[in-house]
Amino acid sequence: MAANAPAVTFIALFLPFLAALLAPVLVRTLGAKAAWLLALAPAMAFLQFARFLPEVAAGEVVTGGYVWVPSFNLSFSWFLDGLSLTFALLITGIGALIVVYAGGYLKGHPLQGRFLGFILAFMGAMLGLVISDSFLMLFVFWELTSITSFLLIGFDHEREAARRAALQALVVTGAGGLSLLAGLIFLWNVTGVTQLSLLVHVSDGLRQSPFYFATLLLVLGGAFTKSAQFPFHFWLPNAMEAPTPVSAYLHSATMVKAGVYLLMRLNPVMGDTPAWEILLPFFGGITLISGTILGLRQTDLKLMLAYTTMASLGLLVMLTGFGSTYAVEAAVLYLVAHSLFKGALFMAVGAIDHEAGTRDVTKLGGLRSAMPITFAAALLAALSMGGVPLFFGFLAKEEIYAALAAGNPRAVFFTAIAVVGNALMFALAFAVGLKPFLGRHVETPRHAHEGPVSLWLGPVVLAALGLLAGIFSGVAHFYISSPMASAVVDEKVVIDISTVPHIGMPLLLSLVTILLGLAIFWRMDKARAWVVQFVDALGIGPDRGFDYFVRGLVRMSSAITRFVQPGRLELYLTATFILLALALLLPLILAGEWPTLPPLPDLLLVQEAAFLIIAAIGIIAVLRAKNRLTAIVSLGVQGFAVAVIFLLFGAPDLSFTQFMVETLSVVILALVMTRLQLWSRDHRPLPQKLLDSTIAIACGLGFTLLLLKSLQTPFDTVLSDFFNTYSKTIAHGANVVNVIIVDFRGVDTLGEISVVMITGLAVLALIRVRSRRGAREGKL
Repeated sequence: MAANAPAVTFIALFLPFLAALLAPVLVRTLGAKAAWLLALAPAMAFLQFARFLPEVAAGEVVTGGYVWVPSFNLSFSWFLDGLSLTFALLITGIGALIVVYAGGYLKGHPLQGRFLGFILAFMGAMLGLVISDSFLMLFVFWELTSITSFLLIGFDHEREAARRAALQALVVTGAGGLSLLAGLIFLWNVTGVTQLSLLVHVSDGLRQSPFYFATLLLVLGGAFTKSAQFPFHFWLPNAMEAPTPVSAYLHSATMVKAGVYLLMRLNPVMGDTPAWEILLPFFGGITLISGTILGLRQTDLKLMLAYTTMASLGLLVMLTGFGSTYAVEAAVLYLVAHSLFKGALFMAVGAIDHEAGTRDVTKLGGLRSAMPITFAAALLAALSMGGVPLFFGFLAKEEIYAALAAGNPRAVFFTAIAVVGNALMFALAFAVGLKPFLGRHVETPRHAHEGPVSLWLGPVVLAALGLLAGIFSGVAHFYISSPMASAVVDEKVVIDISTVPHIGMPLLLSLVTILLGLAIFWRMDKARAWVVQFVDALGIGPDRGFDYFVRGLVRMSSAITRFVQPGRLELYLTATFILLALALLLPLILAGEWPTLPPLPDLLLVQEAAFLIIAAIGIIAVLRAKNRLTAIVSLGVQGFAVAVIFLLFGAPDLSFTQFMVETLSVVILALVMTRLQLWSRDHRPLPQKLLDSTIAIACGLGFTLLLLKSLQTPFDTVLSDFFNTYSKTIAHGANVVNVIIVDFRGVDTLGEISVVMITGLAVLALIRVRSRRGAREGKL
C-alpha cells in the first residue's frame, strides 16, 4: 500500500464532484473557456491514479477507507488493483478529453454549465463505482450513475424523444440496480462479508451454496441491464438522443462497461461454474450478433456506433464467461482497445455533425479535404476497431481467436460467432470512419470545415493512443493489460502478445474476418436493405415492447388505485379498523395466548363505581344522539370519566393530561363539525350499523385482551429503576413523568407535537377550502 494512498485516492475521487459544483459558475464567468479549466479536475485525478501504476504492476494493491457503521461491518472503502485502476484511468483520462470536447461542442449553449456539471457528476459516480470495495458504496455509486445518466440523456428535455430515452434508460438500469441490490444482500448473507476484496477468500463456499444460482441471476440482472445485454439492449441505441459528448463518454467508455466491470470483478468468486459459463457466453453471443446486424440497418452514424457498442459489450461478456485465462486476457485487451477507438469515433462523428450539420451517412461524402484532422483520427480509430495490424485492436482480436479457437463444438460455435461479429464490426467501423470522408463532395446543410482544437483534440489523442499502445505493446501489457487480467482471474498473468503477426489459426481467422468485413463494406447498401427487410418482418421488438409494458403498467396502476382508493373516507376507515382488529386478535387466536380473566374488583360505590356508571351513560348518549355534534360532546364523557379514575388511583399529572386531551378534542371536533355543517343525523342502514358495531367491538375487545395479557406478564422494573435513579441526577427533575417526556423522550415528544401541528394545519386547510367553496356557491 502506497504512502498517503487513502488521502490521494479520496481527493482523486471527489475532484470531479467538486468541479461539477463549480461548473455553472465558471461557465457564466468564462464562457466556453471554462471547459479547459474544468478539465483539470479529471486530469489531476488521472495523474493521481497514474502514480499507482508501478506498484499495481508489481502485484500490490491500494486500499483505504473509513469505518461507517462498525456494528454492521459497513465502511466507505476503496480497492485499487489492476482492474479498478485501469477503469479509473480510462474514466478520468477520457473524461478530461470529453470535458474539453463538450466545451467546443456546446459552445454558446445557454445550459452549457449545467451540462458540464452533469457530466462531471457522472464521472465522479462512475469513478466511485469502479474503486468501491464495500457493497454499500458500490450500490450507491451504481445508482448514482443511473441518475446522472438520466439527466445527461434527457438534457435536451424539450424534445419528447430525449425525455423518452432518458426515462427508458432510468427504468431499465434502475430495475437492474434493484436486482443488484438483492444480489449483494444474498452475497452478504451467504458469505458473511461486505467487501469485494474479501469475497475471493470465501468463493468456494459461495459456489457450493444452494443460493448460488439465485445470487448469480440477481447479479446478472444488474450487470446485463447496465451493459445493454440482450434483451435489455434497446435502451442503449435510444440513448443516442443525448448530445454527442454523452454518447462518446457514457455509452462507449464508461457507464455501459459498468456491468462488464462487475462481471470481471466477480469472476474469481462466481466464475468457473456451469451456470456462469453457459449464461454469459450465450447472452453475450446473442448480443454480439444482434448488435452488429441491427447496426447495418442504420444510416445515422451515431446509431451505427451505438449498435456496435452493444455488440462489443456482448463480446466482452461472452469472453468473460468463456472460462479460460486466454479469454480473460482477450476481454481485457478488447475492453481497453474499445474504449480508445470508440471514444475517438464518437467524437469524430460529433465533429462531423457539428460542422457539416448531418450524421446521415447517405448524405455525406468528400469531407477529407474539409476536415483533414478529423479524417485522420477517424481513420486511425477505424483501423483499430477493424483489427488491422500495428493497432491495439489487432492484439485484442488475435487474442480473442487464440482464446476461442479449439476443436470442441462449443469452441467452434463461439469462434464462428466472434468471426461473424468482428467482420460486421469491421464493415461498420469503416462505414463510419472512412465513408463520410471519401468519394465525391456532397453538399451538406452547413459548410463543412475543420472544427476548433477542442473538437479534434480528443479523437486525435485517443486514436493515437490506440496506435501507440499497439506498437509499444510491451509497455502497455506491463502497466495495464497484465495487472488487469491478473485481477480478473485472481492469479499472476503475463500477456506478451505483440503486433508482429504469428502464423497460426488466430492470424488465419483475422484474415477471414478482414476479407469478410471488406465484402460487407463493399456491398453495404444491399446488406442494409436486406437487414431492414429482415427486422421489419420480425415485427415487435424489445423497444416497442417496453412502450407496451409501460403503458400497461400505468393502466394497471390506475385501476388498482381506483379500486383501493375510491375517494370515500368511510371505506378507508373501515379497512383500517378491520386490519387493526385482525392485528390484535389473530395473534392471540393463532398462538392460543388468551389472558386469564381477572376477578371482579371490589369497587367503592361513591367513587370508582359512580364514574364507571357515568362512562356507561356517556356511551348510551353517544348511541342515542340525534346528531353528530351531540355525539361528539357525549363522547367526551368517556375521557373525563377515565381521567377521574386516573386521579383516584394517584396519577394526577396523567389525569391532567387526559382532561386536556379530551377538552381539546371535543372543542376542535365540535368546531370542525360546525364549519363543515355536518349537523345531519346518522342515516346509515341497519346492516352497515351492524358491521361498524362489530368492527368497533372487535377493536375494543382486542385492545382489552392485549392489555390484560400484558398485565399478566412479570413486571420488568429495569426502566422504572433507571428513570427513578437518573431523573434527578441527569435531567435535574423531580417529576419523573415530566422528565421522561421532555428529556428522555424529547425527540419523540417533538415528533408528536409536529404531528399534531400538521394535523391542525390540514384541518385548517380543509375548513378554508370548504369556506371558499361555500362562498362561491352562495351558501356562506
